[in-house]
Amino acid sequence: MKLETIRKIPNILTVIRAVLVPIFMFIIIFNNPNPNGESFRIFREDWMVCVVGAAIFLLISLTDMFDGKIARKYNAITDFGKFLDPIADKLLVMGGMLAIIVYYTQRTVWSRGYNTLIISMVFSLFIIIARELAVTSLRLVCKDSGGPVIAANMAGKIKTVSQVVFIIAALIEPWVFKAFFYLIDFQYTKNVQVITYASLIVMTAMTIYSGINYFVIYWPYLKKKKEDDTSKE
Repeated sequence: MKLETIRKIPNILTVIRAVLVPIFMFIIIFNNPNPNGESFRIFREDWMVCVVGAAIFLLISLTDMFDGKIARKYNAITDFGKFLDPIADKLLVMGGMLAIIVYYTQRTVWSRGYNTLIISMVFSLFIIIARELAVTSLRLVCKDSGGPVIAANMAGKIKTVSQVVFIIAALIEPWVFKAFFYLIDFQYTKNVQVITYASLIVMTAMTIYSGINYFVIYWPYLKKKKEDDTSKE
């Protein structure tokens, strides 16, 4: 394969990631378990929705890892990639969270079993959006003040991994527990979702920590910008 062709792969993967996100959301959201049979369903069984959705989401997440490695290895970092890659990443996480919230809300309407988890996910999504807006603003200020370009650090990468783990866990854990409890002849309830709750806590904590970490590291540039603006008055 020619080097020029290889250098196009990261941008192609980024575009594919952005396109697959709404497809993932469509599959998860349009499977409302209305007992009156008045809803549109892609799959007849909930476990199929969750397994296919989790597989697609994992595939989308892996494209994020591979496009970065290829871009760095073959010096294929482009302005288009710099623009679209962070957008695709945010669409992935926020779109995934929205789809999961709708998925659980649909089932709560008929079973009343997920209220606490849904409320927790809504607040966590709010924190994710607030963090992304704050870091994006920080990047703009640092760039305007002549500071360095803010690259993703280890805390940010762990945050992203924890978000992916949570969304996959929220999709497949009810069915994993259901199968396990069936094997040991234990009465299963869908409210037993230890991994989902634990990953939600870790994800939220890492989202907050990574956001604070960015501000701690780049606070001198914010301070410099403020002093420069004051001196011009």
